[in-house]
Amino acid sequence: MRAILQRVKSSWVLVNGTEVGRIGIGVNVLLGVGKTDDENDARKLADKILNLRIFEDEEGKFQYSLLDVKGSALIIPQFTLYANTKKGRRPSFEEAESPERAEELYNYFVEIMSMRVPVSTGKFGAMMEVYILNWGPVTIFLDSKEL
Repeated sequence: MRAILQRVKSSWVLVNGTEVGRIGIGVNVLLGVGKTDDENDARKLADKILNLRIFEDEEGKFQYSLLDVKGSALIIPQFTLYANTKKGRRPSFEEAESPERAEELYNYFVEIMSMRVPVSTGKFGAMMEVYILNWGPVTIFLDSKEL
């Protein structure tokens, strides 16, 4: 699984002009599922995101995790994180998991995160407008195969 993690002051997502998810302070997670991913990848990635110290203390040092600041997560399905751009000008998505299995693992990841922090989500398979008030900015790329 791959994730683009962004520390946010707020973030929200619209589907067909209707808000389907919103958070305040926390993280926006753009989440992609690859063909070789499984439940273990979801658990490892969720644990890393929940405990990654990306929130600053009084001295400006990254000292606090999402759990420490009692933040929220907005989790957006994002299969394009598995784009392969090596050949030609049109990305290939051969490494992305099939929509059915990807949605299962996406929902499993959301469930794991929901056990520890408040979670909002986008809508799997929908065209979404994602609004991100990035705080920092702090943006981190994570790959469960590298954790």
